[in-house]
Amino acid sequence: MVRTIIGIILSYLVGSIPTAYIFGRISKGIDIRNFGSGNMGATNALRVLGKRIGITVLLLDIIKGLFAVIILGDFIGPVTAISDTSIVPITMAVATIAGHNWTVFLNFRGGKGVATTFGALIGLSFKIPGFAAVLGLTVLVWFTTFFVVRIVSIASVISALMFPIFILLFRHSQNFAFSLICFSFIAAALIWIRHLPNLKRVIQGKEPRLRMNIKK
Repeated sequence: MVRTIIGIILSYLVGSIPTAYIFGRISKGIDIRNFGSGNMGATNALRVLGKRIGITVLLLDIIKGLFAVIILGDFIGPVTAISDTSIVPITMAVATIAGHNWTVFLNFRGGKGVATTFGALIGLSFKIPGFAAVLGLTVLVWFTTFFVVRIVSIASVISALMFPIFILLFRHSQNFAFSLICFSFIAAALIWIRHLPNLKRVIQGKEPRLRMNIKK
């Protein structure tokens, strides 16, 4: 139990590392929360800090989720006696996503959680048989939506909506555990909750599109 609690805390702290904020301070001496959309995610980093740093932030946020599931999940997994082996990596995934969304280092003001969730899902694809197909379909939905509308938030919420649907569609053929089904709804809900301001701007026609001529 103690080791599990330590793993959850560490996963949360890893997720809490505010990469966009750190790079904003290092590269331009600014608080990225005061620029662009004010969000501490890769999309705002792309707009405010440029392509190179934005992609770096994206990759690091993905790695946070991957690290929590793979490394910290393995740290906890061998000492648990739970028959559902997916519970431990799923718990680490939720903890690190929560850390990214509500970072303890910046008064619980964090990002939207899409990149970190994606990293966690990549990690789960190594842990759960058949999950890679669901991840692939979810990513396909994201890219298809983005290339049609060029709005990251819409692509994110639609792919989040489809994620639990894909889990339910594949649950019998892949023998997905109930914990994974619950996680799919939790992950989707977290992304929708964090994107409520974006959805409001979409309705108002004020949500910016991500252009391809982003400065370097």
